[in-house]
Amino acid sequence: MFGCLVAGRLVQAAPQQVAEDKFVFDIPDYENINHVVVFMLGTIPFPDGMGGSVYFCYPDQSGMAVWQLLGFVTNEKPSAIFKISGLKSGKGSQHPFGAMNLPQTPTVAQIGISVELLENLAQQTPVASAAVSSVDSFTEFTQKMLDNFYNFASSFAVTQAQMTPNPSEAFIPANVVLKWYENFQRRLTQNPLFWKT
Repeated sequence: MFGCLVAGRLVQAAPQQVAEDKFVFDIPDYENINHVVVFMLGTIPFPDGMGGSVYFCYPDQSGMAVWQLLGFVTNEKPSAIFKISGLKSGKGSQHPFGAMNLPQTPTVAQIGISVELLENLAQQTPVASAAVSSVDSFTEFTQKMLDNFYNFASSFAVTQAQMTPNPSEAFIPANVVLKWYENFQRRLTQNPLFWKT
């Protein structure tokens, strides 16, 4: 029913079911992860009126589990990207996994999904620093910016015959701008945050 993805790793599509309505993914080497994607596989929808609270769990210095609410997924919002890099020093919150004895090791965190009523999800407050990333709007903005830049630059294109020599101006061939534009689009499609590296 659920999947979990960390950039540069294989998709996890088989969570451990720890109760009838609770699922857990193990996230090894979590200290080197900035974002995690939680999504529905599309094979089984939530029952009417239900959704899934998404939690992040990591061991504190004493080895105790610290659970923090990231957000939720529903049939209408079947995927979400969460920032987990700033959560490792925060405090835990109330969570539905408390009575379960889930194993904790120092380098493994967990993503927990608890199936709950939508009205309960609406009353929960996720950790502020786990705000869902706006990759979609960022990608859309970047695409519009690229289109605008290419259209603007190409509006000044002239053939070599039309060029008049001017020693104070530099000219860039239009095919160089087009090559950059296509390369940037390809990299953005592969990883919308590639520019951060």
